[in-house]
Amino acid sequence: MTRPEPPLTGGERETLRAFLDFHRATLAMKCEGLSDDDLRRRSMPPSTLTLLGLVRHMAEVERTWFRKVLNGEDIPLVWSGSGDYQVAYDASGSSRSEAFAAWEAEVEHSRRIEREAESLDVTAYQPRWEAHVSLRLVMHHLCHEYARHNGHADFLREGVDGVTGA
Repeated sequence: MTRPEPPLTGGERETLRAFLDFHRATLAMKCEGLSDDDLRRRSMPPSTLTLLGLVRHMAEVERTWFRKVLNGEDIPLVWSGSGDYQVAYDASGSSRSEAFAAWEAEVEHSRRIEREAESLDVTAYQPRWEAHVSLRLVMHHLCHEYARHNGHADFLREGVDGVTGA
């Protein structure tokens, strides 16, 4: 898998879009070539974190920020009707196909919503923060969220088969 290279001199929106896609591709790369059992392998006790749990979590993050917040869709989380974000981390009964299908679908929704937005200045109400947020903030927030979890994915992958770097 190849990751998109962010432009060195691009505009703000183009650069944000490219960095977000770079981070999305990094998470996918961390999971390449692993079995469902490998993807469900926990890090170190007492943590229950897994690569598959991270993929499921990021599906929820994409869904929440782009569809629920920016697009105003009244939809539940993918894995929790009660809004419990922690449910996604439990990948014990999950498979690569199930988790990646949900994540990839949410990424496509996110890309569509971002493309259709007039500008990075478009705002929407984030009820959890009790404030309006811009598309710009959402894209920066997702880059941060992916970068943080890709760091976790580095350690998880190394623990599975010794592979490092991405």
